Amino acid sequence: MDHVNEDDIAQLARHDTVATLVPGANYFLGMKEYPKARKLIDAGVPVALATDYNPGTSPTLSMPMAMSLACTHMNMSPAEAIAAATINGASALRVADRKGTIEPGKDADLAVFAVEDYREIPYWFGANRCSLTVMSGTMGHPQ
Repeated sequence: MDHVNEDDIAQLARHDTVATLVPGANYFLGMKEYPKARKLIDAGVPVALATDYNPGTSPTLSMPMAMSLACTHMNMSPAEAIAAATINGASALRVADRKGTIEPGKDADLAVFAVEDYREIPYWFGANRCSLTVMSGTMGHPQ
């Protein structure tokens, strides 16, 4: 969703579409412009974030880095970036009924961060502050 115009945004807002943005690719390719997240959000379009992990355009596994880029280059707040990386990502994949939020009946897939405030997750760009992961209820350690 890097290149959308006003008409595209209006159309997206009228449909059941989640705009998935991959700012890591813009960063790695040295692009000056990033997706228009603020315009999408303000128009009522749900926005998801992804790493677009691949060796050609976005060799990063770091969702916190994608969130940091969303905040610094796409005018998203930390809360919007976290929602885009969790519930909106699950919605984009059509699995929000079982993933994306912490609530009874959903899969226990979590990332726990060693921060004092949720806004630190995108703030510490390039640093792995994840101290614990839980996948399907099983605890592990991030790599």
